[in-house]
Amino acid sequence: MIERHRLSYDLLQDPGNQLAANLGLRFELPDYLREVYSSFGLELPAANGEDSWTLPMPARLVVDASGVIRSIDVDPDYTVRPEPQATVDVVASL
Repeated sequence: MIERHRLSYDLLQDPGNQLAANLGLRFELPDYLREVYSSFGLELPAANGEDSWTLPMPARLVVDASGVIRSIDVDPDYTVRPEPQATVDVVASL
């Protein structure tokens, strides 16, 4: 993704959603949703690379060069996303 879009910043990958869990941003799907996901061929354990039926909440974090989180936008409703300009403004203020 970094090469394809010529990004000048790092992107975080979170196999198994471990960082999301540490930040309180991971949730486990209840049994009835597991059945729904499976009926569509979506097997989260395979996608996660481990046995959990977990998903991270969509979040946008701005982390400074020393590793301090300077901004976080998160909403449990995956359809609610922050305006890109808000993130650009945070990055510009660093």
